[in-house]
Order: sequence, then structure tokens, then C-alpha cells
Amino acid sequence: MVEPRDTPPAPVVARLSRREAWRLHTYLALGLALCVAAFWFELSRALGGNALSWAYVFEWPLLGAFAIYMWWQLLHPGRDNRVNRKVKSLDPSFNGMLERWEESRDDAAASRDDAESTGD
Repeated sequence: MVEPRDTPPAPVVARLSRREAWRLHTYLALGLALCVAAFWFELSRALGGNALSWAYVFEWPLLGAFAIYMWWQLLHPGRDNRVNRKVKSLDPSFNGMLERWEESRDDAAASRDDAESTGD
């Protein structure tokens, strides 16, 4: 594989203001408290014999984990967390093959357009 020649610069993203950050932290804390309370409630119901509550026993921790993930994404906007993100490029030895494929694709599109315009 060939390394990309030009990588676009990372966009500059403004940080959250202090008030916005505190609001975000507060909402996360309230959301996690709700998830813990709902988990505890559903666990007690499930252990009491309500079979449907077992689904909610697993749902509330997943919702809490998603809230933490979204909190992290909102605190760090524009950040690409993928490791070793590389743009795939074509090996130079295949350039001729790519050009021939693009020409044949263009020829097929042109012949299709001609057939449609003649009404065949």
C-alpha cells in the first residue's frame, strides 16, 4: 500500500465553555443516577419473578454506558479515535487497469444513454 501524499489538517474545534461543560457533567450525573436507580428497581422486580424485567436489567447498564460514550464525544468534538487511520490508495502498478476500467465504464454509460435516446 502507498501512504497518502496529502492528509487534510484536523479541523480546529472550539472547546466547551465552563457553563456548558458543567451542564454536560450535571446531565451525565443525573442520567447515570437514573440508570442505576432503574437498574436496581428492575433487578428487584426480576428477582421477584417478573421475567420481562430481566431484559431491562441488561438494558439500563447499556444505556448508562452509551451516556458515558456520548458524554466523552461531546467533551472532545472533532476527535478521531480510530487508531492508525490511513487512507487507502491504489498501488501504482494497477493505475493502467484502473484507467481501462474507468474508460469501459464511461463507454457503457455512453452506449446506454444512446440506446435510451433512440428509444430502443
